[in-house]
Amino acid sequence: MKTDEQITDVLHYTAFSSHPDGGNPAGVVLDASGLDDAAMLAIAARLGYSESAFLTGQPEELAGEPGRAFTIRYFSPRAEVPFCGHATIATAVALAERIGPGDLVFATRAGTVPVTVTSGADGTLRATLTSVEPRIEEIAPEELAEALAALGWPSADLDPRLPPRIAFAGNRHLVLGAGSRERLADLSYDFERLAALMRKLDLTTVQLVWRAADTVFHVRDPFPVGGVVEDPATGAAAAAFGAYARELALVPPESELTLHQGEDMGRPGELTVTLHAGDPKVRVSGTGARIPR
Repeated sequence: MKTDEQITDVLHYTAFSSHPDGGNPAGVVLDASGLDDAAMLAIAARLGYSESAFLTGQPEELAGEPGRAFTIRYFSPRAEVPFCGHATIATAVALAERIGPGDLVFATRAGTVPVTVTSGADGTLRATLTSVEPRIEEIAPEELAEALAALGWPSADLDPRLPPRIAFAGNRHLVLGAGSRERLADLSYDFERLAALMRKLDLTTVQLVWRAADTVFHVRDPFPVGGVVEDPATGAAAAAFGAYARELALVPPESELTLHQGEDMGRPGELTVTLHAGDPKVRVSGTGARIPR
């Protein structure tokens, strides 16, 4: 059995930015077939990114897609997660650089996730993932109160036009609307208290959202359950937010949303969320780039 010290092909990519200093970094291992769970977790912990992706082979149920279908697993520095949007985008870009743009299929713990990679006129690669079926649910008043207490947010700082909800599109995320850009920018929270609530509610991130325009949003995602203070660009939460915005009729059924994330961390990224009328699934797209080592 290989150990993480014996693995040399750990790639470093960023997602939702075409520049290595922007977006959300991820480790990518294109052949993790010889790694056990402990080794994958050790690699993720050593890299320190919010998540890293590991391709462990071709799933039997997707055997009809030779060379373009993969089983993928995601690890944060603390634990495995069912799905990770930015690491999916990063992995798709890494694969496209080696086998060419086109359609890919990933078998994740959350379900099957198709991805399409295209190449722009300047050669920039852009990946679009299609989420699993999303769902939205209410949050109990006492759990909302605990989330706000952990964040240090008075309830008056919430935007009443963005009601608190738990949204799922592969992972569960608590969506909270910030009443101002200043409220969003001032992020200082009780790490362990928020993590405890998130474990209780099986949340992957808390998505904090400020609406800048009809279809333009600024977002931040505390991620203490993954062992990091904040995720720089969160594809899974973006998909969940798209479903949330549609469910609450905040945007038209046929919409393209722009999410800006990472600016307050010095790693600006841009996520495009596309909603199609009559299709419950959500598309999330963005560019990616290799991080030089």
